[in-house]
Amino acid sequence: MEKAKRARIQDVAEKAGVSTMTVSRVLSKDAKVSDAKTALVMDAVKALNYRPNVAARRLAGNQSFLIGLLYFDLDTSYVSKFLLRGLKSCRATGHHLVADEIDDDIVKSIASVKELIEVTQVDGLVLLPPVCDIPEVLTTLQEAAIPFVRIAPDSRLNLSPYICMDDYQAGFDITELLIKQGHKKIGHIIGNPNQGASRLRYQGYLDALRSNQINVPPEYIEQGLFTYDSGLEVAKKMLALNDKPTAIFAANDEMAAAVISAAHMNQLNIPEQLSVAGFDDGHLATTVTPHLTTIRQPIQEMAALAIELIASKKFADTAKANSRAYRHVLDFEIVERASTAVKGA
Repeated sequence: MEKAKRARIQDVAEKAGVSTMTVSRVLSKDAKVSDAKTALVMDAVKALNYRPNVAARRLAGNQSFLIGLLYFDLDTSYVSKFLLRGLKSCRATGHHLVADEIDDDIVKSIASVKELIEVTQVDGLVLLPPVCDIPEVLTTLQEAAIPFVRIAPDSRLNLSPYICMDDYQAGFDITELLIKQGHKKIGHIIGNPNQGASRLRYQGYLDALRSNQINVPPEYIEQGLFTYDSGLEVAKKMLALNDKPTAIFAANDEMAAAVISAAHMNQLNIPEQLSVAGFDDGHLATTVTPHLTTIRQPIQEMAALAIELIASKKFADTAKANSRAYRHVLDFEIVERASTAVKGA
C-alpha cells in the first residue's frame, strides 16, 4: 500500500488560494494578515492535516519553534492537566513542548535550565508555581534574555507576563457556599506555603468566616503541602477532635480526596456527617466517592493562553525588551457535587 504523501506548505497555499508567504505569515501568527485570509489558511491546514516542518522553519528564521515548561511536581494532577493542554496547543501553533522538572536541589536545577536553553534554543518558557517565584530561575532566564510567562506568581508581578485566577475570591466563595449550607464549624487545609495561591485561598476562607461573624478554633486550620499524604495526615488530626468540623475546605483536590479517605476511616458519612470541598476540578474530583464539590480552576485555558503568548512574535519582542508586563486573570467556577450538602438535610 502506497504511503500517503505529507502535505507541503505549497499544498496549503494552493488550497487556500493564497501565496506560500501568506501561509508562512499566518503560521507565524503575523497580526498583519487579514482575518479572512487567516481563516482560509487555517481551514486548508486542517483539511490537509498539514504539520509544519520544524527543522526547515528553524533554518529559515531565528525561531526554534520549541517552548519550554518548567514545573515542580508537587501536585501531579495540576501539572499533568497543564502539560496535556500545552502539548495540544503547541501542535496547533506548529511548536513543540519541552518539559523539565525543578526540584529542591536548586544548583542542579539551574544547571539543567541552562542546558535546556543552550541545547534547544527555546523561543520562551512557561513557569508553573512555585517555579515562577524562585529567584535563581528568574535571574537565569533574565540573564539569558529568554522571554517567559509565569502562572500564578506571588512576587515581582511587573517582571514578566503572567496568567492567574482570583484565588482569594475562589476561597471566599466556596467557604461562603458551605456557610449558606448551614455549616459554622468549617475547617481548612492550607496549601503548600511556597505558593502564593495557598495564602490567597486561606485568606479568602478567613474573610468569608469573618464576614459571617463565624469564629473557628485554631485546631480547625492545618498546614498541608498540596499532596494526598499531607492532607491525610492533618485530616486525621482534625477528625479526631472531640468537637469535629462539619465541613472541610481543602486547598486542592488531592488533599480533599485525603479528607474523604480519612472520613471513611472514621466511619463518617459524606456529606451527611461531613461536607468536603476541594480546589482544581481535575480528574480526581470525579474519581473519588462521593464526587467532589470543588473550584474549577481554568488550568487548560491557562495553558492554551501561555502557549499562545509565547508563540506570538509580538510577545517575544516585548518580553525581551522588558518594556511592559501583561496580566491575564481568568474566570473560575464552583462545581457542586455530592461531597457537600445542607447541614442536617
